Amino acid sequence: MLSHRGEGLGRISTMNDPKDRLIVALDVDRADRALELCEQLRETAGMFKIGMQLFTAAGPELVRKIVAGKGRVFLDLKYHDIPNTVAMAAIEATRLGVSMFNIHASGGREMIEAAVAAVAEVAARENLEVPIILGVTLLTSIDEETLSQIGIGGSPAESVQRLAVLAKSAGLHGVVASAHEVPVIRSQVPDPGFVIVCPGVRSGRNVADDQRRVMSAADAIRAGADYVVVGRPILNASDPVKASRMIVEEIGDASRSPVPNI
Repeated sequence: MLSHRGEGLGRISTMNDPKDRLIVALDVDRADRALELCEQLRETAGMFKIGMQLFTAAGPELVRKIVAGKGRVFLDLKYHDIPNTVAMAAIEATRLGVSMFNIHASGGREMIEAAVAAVAEVAARENLEVPIILGVTLLTSIDEETLSQIGIGGSPAESVQRLAVLAKSAGLHGVVASAHEVPVIRSQVPDPGFVIVCPGVRSGRNVADDQRRVMSAADAIRAGADYVVVGRPILNASDPVKASRMIVEEIGDASRSPVPNI
């Protein structure tokens, strides 16, 4: 099993239970609905993602309730600000007891290092567990045309590669990236303990919605992802438990399959 909280990182692929690799995105607007989903899915998901919508609606108290109920939380707020501001936010995320949170790798080395150092210091001083700190590379909605619009040349894969290398060298535990970029990340950051979380993941039976650089859960795992984040295919299903169980089965099958050429 992954030992990530104060004991050194290792790959999720060593986990025995495929459900631990599934993160369900609680992209809802009410705390009661989020808690209901946590209760429904606690046996078929390893972690729950709380993003900007739900955190803005329900605040940190919801995170505390889920953690107190033995749920694992990925706090997906994508911190990106001056180094001191991000470091202070990282401290509060650690105090909430989340299992992982993220910051934008594009914030640069100084911002990343400030956050990593702040978490290490507060965890040691207050006897807290150290969460996985991830660097966001490129959002899965961004393609080459979007990069061009904001003045960045090259392909998404090239940007992701640069940001992943920066994240690793600056001390982050892993990155958030499209499953399409996992192979290039693994080639550039060969550390087997470097965690890759892939959002925008679907069941092999779902369409992509507004996400552009997406992949099925099975293909993401075969590509080398440690965790997959799934939202709408589970939340919008008539039977969320059945939908999450189907994705866990896909993860399990993919974990036993050869890595394809992607």
